[in-house]
Amino acid sequence: MAHNLFRAKQQSSSSRDKSLFAAAIVAVLLVCAIWSFTDPLPSLSGLLYSQDITSPEYCPPGREAVDRGSDPPEKTFYDDPQLSYTINKPIKNWDEKRIQWLKLHPSFAAGRANRVLLLTGSQPTPCKNPRGDHLLLRFFKNKVDYCRIHGYDIFYGNNFFHPKMRSYWAKIPLVRAAMLAHPESEWILWVDSDAIFTDMDFKIPLHKYNDYNFIVHGWPDMIFKKKSWVAINAGIFLIRNCQWSMDFLDVWANMGPKSPEYKQWGKILRTTFKDKPFPESDDQSALSYILLKGEEKWRSKIHAITDYSLHGYWLGIVNRFEKITENYTKIDREVPRLRRRHAEAVSETYAAAREPLVAEGGDWKGGWRRPFITHFTGCQPCSGDHAPEYVGDSCWVGMERALNFADNQVLRNFGFMHDDIKSNSPVSPVNFDFPAEEVEEFV
Repeated sequence: MAHNLFRAKQQSSSSRDKSLFAAAIVAVLLVCAIWSFTDPLPSLSGLLYSQDITSPEYCPPGREAVDRGSDPPEKTFYDDPQLSYTINKPIKNWDEKRIQWLKLHPSFAAGRANRVLLLTGSQPTPCKNPRGDHLLLRFFKNKVDYCRIHGYDIFYGNNFFHPKMRSYWAKIPLVRAAMLAHPESEWILWVDSDAIFTDMDFKIPLHKYNDYNFIVHGWPDMIFKKKSWVAINAGIFLIRNCQWSMDFLDVWANMGPKSPEYKQWGKILRTTFKDKPFPESDDQSALSYILLKGEEKWRSKIHAITDYSLHGYWLGIVNRFEKITENYTKIDREVPRLRRRHAEAVSETYAAAREPLVAEGGDWKGGWRRPFITHFTGCQPCSGDHAPEYVGDSCWVGMERALNFADNQVLRNFGFMHDDIKSNSPVSPVNFDFPAEEVEEFV
């Protein structure tokens, strides 16, 4: 009897549950019907096709990372036998060709406005200076560290892509080839082998350069008033991956050794820039000449900046590292969040939190903010030579300090730091909650 009563209750409960479920379904459908008249939901196809796939902000639905495992069979510019990677043959309609490739590879279109490929390199032969190859390795490690932290790709060139375009001219054929090899990258960042990232937090404000295609460190007064060949520094620059840049690189390269007018350009540049000390045409003077006397279509898209050290002159920087470190340490002591241990992969989060606290520090002579890039112009780590005005081993001491200063910013996320930036000293473990004066509970 009790068994039958239990079954009866069970059946009654089951029937009631089914009725409640059916009522809930009806209610949901009713709400959706009313909502469709007042604020209709977009269809899935509308979501997919309302986005412009060619837009830098395009984000393919359902994709969290680029798809490196497939390449559609449809033909692209890569299938054109007439297309050449060399600097000798101009490329036309590059913007259209690049957009076509991105349409066939939509995962690479996502976020392309901020995608940067860093290029650097050195000569294909061993260094004459016994320490040269080791120094170049450490300079390259520094660039790899920076790219890993910020999600940039990197390529190291140690070949000449044109037999006549060597030394400082070698970068132009490499930059052009890289644009073809990496249509997914919106920007190419060239950094000389003797330049060091000394602020691992800082990220180039690409959003400021929507109207420009070429960014370089320079002083307009020195270009247009003083007409100095050192008004800009061509050892570090940012160039957009577009047709304008393809054409610009051709113009720039035609002032170099591959041009039959190379010697004539040397005379023109030395006449234009009275402080130029040597007769040959060089990349930096050529770039300054384009800014000074080039066509408007080139000058209007080149932006010379001084608001941060895209090129920081090493001699005015290397003796400030201790003072800079003191100021950053003081900030970290006052802000517990900045001392929190974290994965290197999320370093940009902490850099963003620190930015308002260091923004007024000044990335210039006398300032206490970390210089973005410290460039050892006049020092030649591979050959061992240096400009005559640099006394003794000042170049090599300065390089060691800058490399260790930058390395400490990286090693801290691995739990270690150099004891002393003056030499390639051993590393020691970093205490929990460093650099707090006393261990305190994290807030």
